[in-house]
Amino acid sequence: MSIFWKALAPMALAIAIALIPAPAGLGQHAWYYFAIFAGVIVGLMLEPIPGAAIGLIAVTLVAVLSEWVFFSPAELARPGFKAANASLSWALSGFANGTVWLIFGAFMFALGYEKTGLGKRIALLLVRSMGRRTLTLGYAIAAADTLLAPFTPSNTARSGGTIFPVIRNLPPLYGSRPNDPSARRIGSYLMWTAIATTCVTSSMFLTALAPNLLAVELAKKAANVEIGWMRWFLAFAPAGILMLLAVPLLTYVLYPPEVKEGKEVPAWATKELLEMGGLSSREIILAVLVLIALVLWIFGGDFINATTAALVVIALMLITRVVTWEDMLANKQAWNTYAWFATLVALADGLGRTGFVKWFADTIAAHMVGFSPTVAAIVLVLIFYFSHYLFASVTAHTTAMLPVMLAVGSSVPGMPMEPFTLMMVVTLGIMGILTPYGTGPSPVYFGSGYLPAADYWRLGGIFGVIFIVLFLLVNVLPRVL
Repeated sequence: MSIFWKALAPMALAIAIALIPAPAGLGQHAWYYFAIFAGVIVGLMLEPIPGAAIGLIAVTLVAVLSEWVFFSPAELARPGFKAANASLSWALSGFANGTVWLIFGAFMFALGYEKTGLGKRIALLLVRSMGRRTLTLGYAIAAADTLLAPFTPSNTARSGGTIFPVIRNLPPLYGSRPNDPSARRIGSYLMWTAIATTCVTSSMFLTALAPNLLAVELAKKAANVEIGWMRWFLAFAPAGILMLLAVPLLTYVLYPPEVKEGKEVPAWATKELLEMGGLSSREIILAVLVLIALVLWIFGGDFINATTAALVVIALMLITRVVTWEDMLANKQAWNTYAWFATLVALADGLGRTGFVKWFADTIAAHMVGFSPTVAAIVLVLIFYFSHYLFASVTAHTTAMLPVMLAVGSSVPGMPMEPFTLMMVVTLGIMGILTPYGTGPSPVYFGSGYLPAADYWRLGGIFGVIFIVLFLLVNVLPRVL
């Protein structure tokens, strides 16, 4: 598809939706906003220009047209209300989002690994021990994430800040470069295995994803259902363990690397390690700083935010000259991802602020009359799961949709609320695989240069369907048949 058609398609879709009258119960401004949002999603899929540029253009357009596409007549009629100022605050809100800064921090951690050589050293050690086969490298990544997951409630910190900075050093060892045809040699396989694995582990453990803890609190308030750590684990584990075992192999089949094995690679890695010599002082300092970050992420949640912990470590990296400010300024990938995700967070938030999400949930509730409890539960879980395409944050999705969906479920006669609530909440992690903005570390891997937009959207859809179908078949259907 030519650049012209790639650019025309998002605009054509947005205009076509906008020309359709707003559905009953939805404000015309919210419908116009949804039209713009739909156009943005298509633009992100086709990428006629970089995704960050699409996001910037979109929030600017909404800010300029805010009186017609963002604010309701009632809001505009409030005394002293200034649409221009309010819309600008909304447009810039993503740049102050903690998760966005944590993603940015993950790129800076990766920069430290690269500049000191520690990332290369760790990669060489991995290659020396498991580099004979690409598939075993995939399982090594999955095992590392699984071991960290129960103790790291931020999957951005766990995967984006810990796993990614290490594995990004592996592909170049095999001649696999980002933003290059050689990316498919091995880099693409490793990156997709990492992001798919972290989505599974985020659902596996209550403490592996911050929104999981929010969901437990909302479930207690909205459905009077209390969920503990072990109950959560048992609710997902049967399918989750199968997913963890399957992800490296599925990726190997559906997104195969060109490099399958290399007998000479472990020997080459040994030679490279000998040439590198012993650990340098900068490598040791970085290792200590990363360990500090990991300890704070795992155990410091009660007194320090995960993003604050990342910023503290980045500041220490600068003070200790592990990296310089010039190094950080030159990290275009980090700044691009920061701008891309900041605008997308704001755009997704706009769906809730305009009332579109509430209308969407209420519309679902109106169509659930007459369904049996089992069918209703499965339908509601599927709607909850795939509506994540509308959100750039699992936290936002949980806050906006979970209480409403639980209320809809409780209105179905005979609905067993405890099993139904568990079905809903444990899908929060795996739904993150659907899009390049679906969960915190997604933009990190999407911005790595190894996962082109078309590949990411295609694989996200495929793995998203596999995950939810496997969950329903293994965890849900046996209990109701």
